[in-house]
Amino acid sequence: MKSYPVIETGPGASRQVLTETPDLMVVRFAFEAGGEGLLHSHPHVQTTYCQSGRFRFELSGERFEVGPGDAFSIPSGAVHGCLCLEPGVLIDSFAPRRDDFL
Repeated sequence: MKSYPVIETGPGASRQVLTETPDLMVVRFAFEAGGEGLLHSHPHVQTTYCQSGRFRFELSGERFEVGPGDAFSIPSGAVHGCLCLEPGVLIDSFAPRRDDFL
């Protein structure tokens, strides 16, 4: 089983690839309160599962909050980002794999 490093992605935020194949990737994102996933887009379809904490997301101009157990999908090309309101972890899946994370 391959081990992947924890990568700091900005103040109060980090990511770690958990597993990957060319068709799918699962990534753990850990946030401190106030940590951000800046607005961005990518060609990959993404699902996000909130394992813990509380987050405010923006997705294609709409804002919503998620907490433990919540999950949603992000279409290819959609502009999205988040702000961590309470420290927590998001588990994201990407199809296909995000080679820029390797």
